[in-house]
Amino acid sequence: MRIDLHTHSWVSDGTDAPGDLIRAARAAGLDVVALTDHDTAAGWPEAAAAAAEVGVELVRGMEISTLHEGSTGERHSVHLLGYLPDPSYPPLVEELGRVLGGREQRLPAMIERLRGLGIDITVDDVLAGSPDAAASGRPHVADALVRLGVVADRDEAFERYLSGGRPGYVGRYAAPLVETIGLVRAAGGVTVVAHVWGRSGRRRPDEAGLAALREAGLAGIEVDHQDHSPRDRDALRAIARNLDLVVTGASDYHGSGKKGHDLGVNTTDPEQYARLLDLAAAAARESGRVTPEVVR
Repeated sequence: MRIDLHTHSWVSDGTDAPGDLIRAARAAGLDVVALTDHDTAAGWPEAAAAAAEVGVELVRGMEISTLHEGSTGERHSVHLLGYLPDPSYPPLVEELGRVLGGREQRLPAMIERLRGLGIDITVDDVLAGSPDAAASGRPHVADALVRLGVVADRDEAFERYLSGGRPGYVGRYAAPLVETIGLVRAAGGVTVVAHVWGRSGRRRPDEAGLAALREAGLAGIEVDHQDHSPRDRDALRAIARNLDLVVTGASDYHGSGKKGHDLGVNTTDPEQYARLLDLAAAAARESGRVTPEVVR
C-alpha cells in the first residue's frame, strides 16, 4: 500500500484542481492520499467525489500556519497538518478565518513593496492566476512574477523577493501552535507537524520541544519529506520512537508549483497510517463531533 499524506491543490497554492490531483495520485500508483490545502477544507468535496470515482482512499485534512514560541522565547513558523477534523467546529472556523484573513491583508502590502522596486505588478495580476484559491499568498505572487517575465520560476521569486528578509516579504498572522493542536483535537481530528526541521534547518523544535507538543496532544511527525536530509530523518525517527509519536512520509505535492515533490516521492508506512486513523477515531469519539470519514 502506497500512502501520501500531504498534498496541495489550487484551492491553496498547488496548480491542480482537487479532482485532478486525486486522478494524478491514482496514475502515480498511490492507494491513499491526503488533501491538505493551506488553512482550508474548501477542496474536500471535489476531491472526495474524484476519490470515489477512481478508487483512491482519501484522507481529508489541512495544513495550518502556526507560530511556536520555544523554551528560549524564540518564535518560529510551524506548519501543522490536521487530519479528519470537523470543519464546521466554530472555534476552528474562527481561527482559520483569522489565518486566511492575514494572507489576504498582506497581499496589497507585498504588491506595494514590489512596485517600489520598479516591478509593474498589481493585485489583479495575482488574483487572475488564483481564482479558486481560498486566499492568495506568496506562491501566487511568485506565479504572477513568472507570468510577467520578472523571474523564471517560483524558486527564483522566493530567493530574490519573497522569502523572509527579502525586499518583498511581509509578515502575517499565524495561529498559536499549542492552542491549534488543541483546537484540531477538540474538532475530532489529529495533528502531525509538517517538515518539522525542513524550513529553518536548525533542528527546532528539538526533542524536548516535541515532547511538550506531544503533551499538548500532537499525534505525529512528518519525518520522510524532501526537505529533510537522511541524517535528520534518522534523528526524527528516533525522537518519534522515544515519544511514541506516529511517523509519516509525504510528497508535499504542489503540482508544477514545487519542483522535486512528485506524488509518492515519500510515503507513510501502512502500520503508521493505521495508528493515525486509530488516534483520529479516538479523538472523534472524545470530541463528540461529526467528523469526516476516510473516503474508501
